[in-house]
Amino acid sequence: MNASTKTVRRAQAGTTESPWVRWTLTAIALLFMLLFLVLPLAAVATEALRKGFGAYFEALKEPDAWSAIRLTLLTAAIAVPLNLVFGICAAWAIAKFEFRGKAFLTTLVDLPFAVSPVVAGLIYVLVFGAQGWFGPWLAEHDIKIIFAVPGIVLATIFVTFPFIARELIPLMQAQGTDEEQAAIVLGATGWQTFWRVTLPNIKWGLIYGVILCNARAMGEFGAVSVVSGHIRGQTNTMPLHVEVLYNEYQSVAAFAVASLLAILALVTLVIKSFVEWRHEREMKAIADLPPERPTPAAS
Repeated sequence: MNASTKTVRRAQAGTTESPWVRWTLTAIALLFMLLFLVLPLAAVATEALRKGFGAYFEALKEPDAWSAIRLTLLTAAIAVPLNLVFGICAAWAIAKFEFRGKAFLTTLVDLPFAVSPVVAGLIYVLVFGAQGWFGPWLAEHDIKIIFAVPGIVLATIFVTFPFIARELIPLMQAQGTDEEQAAIVLGATGWQTFWRVTLPNIKWGLIYGVILCNARAMGEFGAVSVVSGHIRGQTNTMPLHVEVLYNEYQSVAAFAVASLLAILALVTLVIKSFVEWRHEREMKAIADLPPERPTPAAS
């Protein structure tokens, strides 16, 4: 086999690199996954079960742990739907319309990616804290935001709201507005166009964005740590509860709660992979459809 034939076969396989290069790159990628993904998860599981399943479940049944689990799920249940509404509205406005301030809105969507979560938490303390801008008014009306559940929800919303919008904006821009315009020309209203044309076209990107948003909401630490006050049994989410237990040298209990977070992350990863597989399968089915034959002209 001559060199030109080998080059053609490599090109047909999608690469012109030598086999040893491909094997080296694959080995490096697998080594990084082993060191930074598999081994940490294995260490969490090992430490959580070091004293047996009895101690593991006792750590999860402890009242403060249950409170942290409930608060984490409650925060995600509030933050994700609100970000869902914002993400769809922002993506629809940015991708489908031209208006003054569009670039500024796009920049605001990306702001939480550039700002540290700790800084975001400090901003909420500055605005709603006891000595903040609205602190005296909130105190007069007996409204608690900082060191209470509302502050945790607000901080979580801030750090998670780009995920859905950023997933939908490029998708909607790539799809264009032809289908929506056709629906409007045929007499559809704005809501009918959204529900029957826009939403079906973005459903997989929307689900993917919701999954990522939910995963970040449950695992957020920095911003929530600043606004929560670390009140055990009241304002500690699961990541904060893990920190408290670890600082108190309750390693088994800390790793037990951490393992629950890891399980939630793995479930999120499985759902994400399933959504990607369904989307690819649907796209392949559409691509494999036979082209429509032109209707013969009437004689």
